[in-house]
Amino acid sequence: MIFRGEDGWQASDRHAVSFRALPFASCFAYSPSGTGPVCGQGRLLCARLKTLDPPWLSRLIACTWLEALGHQRFAAFLGKRVVLVPVPGSAPAAGAGWVGERIAWCLKEVELAGEVWPILRRCRAVRKSAFAPAGARPSVLEHYASFAIERAVDGGSVREPRGTGLQLTLVDDVITRGRTLLGAAGRLREAFPGAQVRAFALLRTLGRDEPLWRVLEPCEGEVRWISDDARRVP
Repeated sequence: MIFRGEDGWQASDRHAVSFRALPFASCFAYSPSGTGPVCGQGRLLCARLKTLDPPWLSRLIACTWLEALGHQRFAAFLGKRVVLVPVPGSAPAAGAGWVGERIAWCLKEVELAGEVWPILRRCRAVRKSAFAPAGARPSVLEHYASFAIERAVDGGSVREPRGTGLQLTLVDDVITRGRTLLGAAGRLREAFPGAQVRAFALLRTLGRDEPLWRVLEPCEGEVRWISDDARRVP
């Protein structure tokens, strides 16, 4: 018998997403509610990123490349032996690229990835976090349930490397608490149980009381599974 709790989720669902900690990295930071010119720059960066403005995206990828190769950052998250898995948007999209996918291909173009596997799909829509009140944003379990894995890339099946181990890095545009990434990581672990799963977002959101000193603010941390929810550190 499968236990189903009062909230409707199976115990097996909780187990699948219950990473003790998902390593993540980000290159830039912004404050949605902060004041001052730096916070304004961060919000502009976020807006341009969401619309995939070509000059801005090229600049952001170039900065990421410099941080990765020039300053030896993100070694565990990006590199020629890493497979990037883009995180789709909040709704199913047929035949159309999304922000995370474009970022992933741009990272591969500058040799910060070995392959891109756009195998993660939304099988049903979730609420957009940007437009939902804090208490109404999709949970980790809602994200997990909305994702599916399609093991086909460009008409063929994905090929897992032999001997060296599979290194998968989820790629998204923005990380806030990390619920989306934790739900996506649960699906990847289910499909590739022996893989190392990490996450990379170009931009991370700062909390209301966190000061923003500069927009280029490389960071590595964890998204932790605590009390059935995601907690990002830092």
